[in-house]
Amino acid sequence: MSISKRIKHVRKTLNMSQVNFAKAIYISTGYIAELESEHRKVNNRIIHLISITFGVSEKWLKTGEGEMFFRTPGEKLQRMVNLFNELPPEFQDYLMLQMEQLLKIISENKTMNNEKNPGKD
Repeated sequence: MSISKRIKHVRKTLNMSQVNFAKAIYISTGYIAELESEHRKVNNRIIHLISITFGVSEKWLKTGEGEMFFRTPGEKLQRMVNLFNELPPEFQDYLMLQMEQLLKIISENKTMNNEKNPGKD
């Protein structure tokens, strides 16, 4: 299967139209149609956008080897680190604050649920 066919396979697996798929990775519908029909060459930027947007393995997109989607926590962590490193420092700080707030909310909700349902963890 060619890289173009793998991109189409990802889109179909996600049950997305070309319009929604293209919109999610900030390209035109015509561009994705040309990629899928092999009328346009797939570049590394497109591979990276599909990978970070939909959790698709870049290796799988390029070669067809391995799993289509990230499966292991290590792969997810590596993806997260790569995305984090692409952010400017001020956005990295903002993201850290948001993650800390999210963990606080989860902890508070867990505490509230334990108080409502004692003995259930």
